[in-house]
Amino acid sequence: MHTKSFPARVKAVGAAQGLEDGQVKALVSVFGNEDSYGDVVQPGAFADDLDRWKASGDPIPFIWSHDWGDPFSHVGHVLDAEETNEGLVVTAQIDDLDTNPKAAQVHRLLKGRRVTQFSFAYDVVEGAFVEKEDHRYGGYYELRKMRVHEVGPCLIGANQETELLAAKAADLTCGIKAGRVLSQANYDRLTKARDSITAVLDAATPEDTNDDAKRASQPASGAASGSDPDRAPDAPPAKQHGRSAQVAARLTLMTALNGA
Repeated sequence: MHTKSFPARVKAVGAAQGLEDGQVKALVSVFGNEDSYGDVVQPGAFADDLDRWKASGDPIPFIWSHDWGDPFSHVGHVLDAEETNEGLVVTAQIDDLDTNPKAAQVHRLLKGRRVTQFSFAYDVVEGAFVEKEDHRYGGYYELRKMRVHEVGPCLIGANQETELLAAKAADLTCGIKAGRVLSQANYDRLTKARDSITAVLDAATPEDTNDDAKRASQPASGAASGSDPDRAPDAPPAKQHGRSAQVAARLTLMTALNGA
């Protein structure tokens, strides 16, 4: 399972903008735009799965920040999802505003535009690497059909999350250098995180360049630092979609560091 996070275009929130109370409408995926993962979502990528959801009679879950383990983070459900010329637009109802404080707070954050990013969890049903001569990495990964599991607002996307993990890892390392003793459980979690990251690095191919010294003297790009999620990162997209390994490694590292 993969997740995709980016700044969303919130079209309307609540009765003041033409919706019922507690409803939100947002563009959560843009067609034809290469994102920071080197992926391009094609028109029609969601069509079959939206039909599947409608036929099932079940709503797409609307979940705060992929927090699947907390039932109170399941703050609502999708009323309508449709492909437009721009991309995937969803209208969601935030439920239990009077009884779920988390749902009420998410609603306030969206209304106040203090949260402007959305993310959705999905599996790739059909995709392929598309070669392009004038592309700086020789091409991009095209997402042609996807299976959506849930959608919802989140505070930050994957690029910024990497920086936060790095900061916490640095703090943990300082503690160990100062003589900190890890419990066996935390030691095992960190070992598992290391093994997952090693697997991702072993499967990846670093950019081939003979100008490393010059590149090292230049400031990091916005995409690499996470300040501009819409820009492609300074690494070519994989010709085989390896997001599952990347996401597994990141989630494992998050779990390990949060428990350490």
